[in-house]
Amino acid sequence: MEHGGGHEIGAHKLAHIAGLTFNMDTLYMTWLTMAFIILIAVLAVRKRSMIPRGWQNVLEMTITALLDQLESTVGPKGLKLAPLIITLFLFLLFSNWLGLIPGFTSPTNDLNTALGLALMIVILVHATGIINKGIIKHLKHFIEPNPFFLPINLVEEIAKPVTLSFRLFGNIMAGEILLLILGMLVPYFVPTLWLAFSVVVGIIQAFIFTMLAMSYLSSSLKDEHH
Repeated sequence: MEHGGGHEIGAHKLAHIAGLTFNMDTLYMTWLTMAFIILIAVLAVRKRSMIPRGWQNVLEMTITALLDQLESTVGPKGLKLAPLIITLFLFLLFSNWLGLIPGFTSPTNDLNTALGLALMIVILVHATGIINKGIIKHLKHFIEPNPFFLPINLVEEIAKPVTLSFRLFGNIMAGEILLLILGMLVPYFVPTLWLAFSVVVGIIQAFIFTMLAMSYLSSSLKDEHH
């Protein structure tokens, strides 16, 4: 299905390098998203003032809200992960919005991107849990409240990256497809309304993914008495 500018939603330009297959359009859009975030950050801090305005104001409000949420969800130890969480949210936000521009696609409409981010969070959860509690105490939660719960806990752990990635991928992909269909079937008014709705959906999906990441990290960073 063609997207604005001749792109096809769900189809990718492939490159085969050293026996590996790369979705080049996803890589290009990912690099573009990262460049855009860096540009926004530079513009926001280029002329800092005690009374923030413009991009500085928007960025400071976003960072402050994420820091408050991170501390309340994960605890004081979670502030060490603030750079990662803030970067994750901004990357997801601009990735989700990128596909709304004709001729561009969202990196998050590729399951590889969504699943890669979800796996990164799950690996980080176990790494921080082992560092914070030790490997024995961290792995102990798989057999709590008793060893019979081991299979259930393992299934739950496997389901985390699957549900996290498919929720993000499915919503962004569906939004781009509906935007394309509405643009072909109805006048400009309805697609414009859906475009505005998709902007809100992009924010919500970035927020949900980030909040779930914080929730998963909280169990590995909080001490047992919490």
